[in-house]
Amino acid sequence: MTVQTATRPMPPSAPPAPGKTAPLAVMIVDDAVVVRGLIGRWLSERPTFEVVASAANGRVALDALDRVTPDIILLDIDMPEMDGLEALPLLLRKCPTAAVVISSTLTRRNAELSLKCLSLGATECISKPETNREVTTSQSFRQELVTKLEALGEGRRRLQALRDGAPAPAPAGAASTAGILARVRGEDAAPPAGQPARAPVAPAIVPRLACPPRALVIGSSTGGPRAVAEVLASAGESLRNLPVIVVQHMPPIFTAVFAEHLRLQTGYPAREPFDGEQFQPGVVYVAPGGRHLRIARTDGGAVVARVVDAPPVNFCRPAVDLMFKDAAEVFGAAALGLVLTGMGHDGLDGARALSAAGATIVVQDEATSAVWGMPGSIARAGLARAILPLPAIGPSLGAAIGGAR
Repeated sequence: MTVQTATRPMPPSAPPAPGKTAPLAVMIVDDAVVVRGLIGRWLSERPTFEVVASAANGRVALDALDRVTPDIILLDIDMPEMDGLEALPLLLRKCPTAAVVISSTLTRRNAELSLKCLSLGATECISKPETNREVTTSQSFRQELVTKLEALGEGRRRLQALRDGAPAPAPAGAASTAGILARVRGEDAAPPAGQPARAPVAPAIVPRLACPPRALVIGSSTGGPRAVAEVLASAGESLRNLPVIVVQHMPPIFTAVFAEHLRLQTGYPAREPFDGEQFQPGVVYVAPGGRHLRIARTDGGAVVARVVDAPPVNFCRPAVDLMFKDAAEVFGAAALGLVLTGMGHDGLDGARALSAAGATIVVQDEATSAVWGMPGSIARAGLARAILPLPAIGPSLGAAIGGAR
């Protein structure tokens, strides 16, 4: 069995032209030669990527890491000799800087394995069509794959730039992380003349809440499953006083498995709600994949879940925007919003509604996000009351909720 590598030897790669960014080095690990070839062609057609290796199983991929250093590893679950679950920790040990994206078909077993991989250090999972023929014809799979890999690659580069102390590439007109944090703290973004710039340090705790919160509403996407679990597990007993409502961008089946993993990891009851179910304190509700989760108040005053089939919003179903807008209407200032790592800007319009209602919104910081798309869009809009590193979010929310009661 052989490893196919790029025609340009790696390492070392030729340096990028002045003013241009080097392409993202990708390794494709899949036992289907058709899938490897097809995905390799998709990626090679874009200047963003360079496919530096492809491998038929985890063992071959491990050997390839002696010769290449990928930025991204696309890893299949089901493979002979060494499958994705067995290979993952070995690959990360050998190449700890790589972002690993798990690829699997949409089954209960594969959803379980994919969530297990996320807990072991994989960054994201993507569901692929069940047959190789469907892979070749699915434009939605191609689009999702390319978009996610590009977002992850940009996120890794920005994170590395932050660690190196170099200016991170940013979209035109985007505010810097340091400037956003300074505004949150009420400081001037620029230091006085002749003084060194202050390091961007996130606030230690969420500011005092306007009123005791009646619901914690969370939106997340790429990198979110691990982030949500960490926040809830570290928030303490105060979460037993209010319902936790989560929209995580995931396909059907995966969200039900994700809820079960949250139950095991956090100790809180966690499940997908059924339509009309009344939200209860101390329970984590996960929006079902492929459907929107709405929040409504009945004529009798009960706050219930509405699980609906409706068109995607921001190309997402479930969508954070819809749930946040409902939370603003139903809970007002008593909603506490949290936006974790994720690509895109789903949740931005909903955050505007929450902010207008007087609710507090917290976002994850850039340095600990897999992709600073969703939280970054809210921070740049000036809607975040606090921008916190992931390890600080759970304890900060727990202290704020407890202190407001």
